[in-house]
Amino acid sequence: MSGSSNFRPPAEDAWVHTYKTLLPQWQSLSHSSQSIIPISISRVNQFDAGRLDIEMSAMLKEQLVKVFSLMKPGMLFQYEAELDAFLEFLIWRFSIWVDKPTPGIALMNLRYRNERALEARGKVRTGLEGPGLTVAQKLWYCVATVGGQYIWARLQSFSAFRRWGDSEQRSVARGAWILIQRIEGLYKAASFGNLLLFLYTGRYRNLIERALKARLVYGSPNMNRAVSFEYMNRQLVWNEFSEMLLLLLPLLNSSSMKNLLRPFSKDKSSSSKEDDFACPICQASPTVPFLALPCQHRYCYYCLRTRCAAVPAFRCCRCNEPIVAMQRHVNEPKQ
Repeated sequence: MSGSSNFRPPAEDAWVHTYKTLLPQWQSLSHSSQSIIPISISRVNQFDAGRLDIEMSAMLKEQLVKVFSLMKPGMLFQYEAELDAFLEFLIWRFSIWVDKPTPGIALMNLRYRNERALEARGKVRTGLEGPGLTVAQKLWYCVATVGGQYIWARLQSFSAFRRWGDSEQRSVARGAWILIQRIEGLYKAASFGNLLLFLYTGRYRNLIERALKARLVYGSPNMNRAVSFEYMNRQLVWNEFSEMLLLLLPLLNSSSMKNLLRPFSKDKSSSSKEDDFACPICQASPTVPFLALPCQHRYCYYCLRTRCAAVPAFRCCRCNEPIVAMQRHVNEPKQ
């Protein structure tokens, strides 16, 4: 009885307090038990996005160069590095800076994701979650892609113009040239190593993306890949047709074709006398007339000489008789 008298029933809202206390633990356990769904980003799409961006920049540059086509020749060539930097800045300003993908990245259904925020937040289930780039990452992206490429291009052109690599230069210029070459070699080696890592992991196409932790992921979970082969088919047919013409045209003899079609011509009577006086090769009146022997047909000297030199067994274009010699025609016909 004493034991039962010490037992007190719980309060009416005790279960509510217990539920609120255990709810965060239960939610953490449920999230940790969810299976991670890894989604690998296609490496081909990432490379194609970069290639499309290069093509887009080239198209914009071509249109901009046409604007200055009437200006002094060679003037725009001096500012080619500035022009490339300006176009790259425009693409960055209207894409990366406003949280939008570049044209090539958008066509491949990709976007940039901040991997540093994901490392602090924890793992995600798929490859689509995660915030975009921060303001600092965007600015450093512009500095590296636009400013870095412009400074490097100008430095290389200036060093080549000043001939820093010549042995006759001063030791300071020679040392600066060697330093530039070593930096370029280290950058290429690092880019090659990054390429191998990209092919293995599928992350970070270049060193800039790896340094900024800016990874390309899919922009939307669903995307219809509609590929039209109509243009490709037309291009293949035209290429095959042009190759066939290039193969067959040298085999056709123009004079033999004209002789073959001559019976079907309309004005036979009016043009027969003119054809007798005209050179059968160039169809013009011979300036230096020569006769083909033994058939006695008139030719231009240069036409007949070149044909006989090219084809030793050349036949007359009118009678198809072999030409064994040539003789100058003395008596000119009266007009």
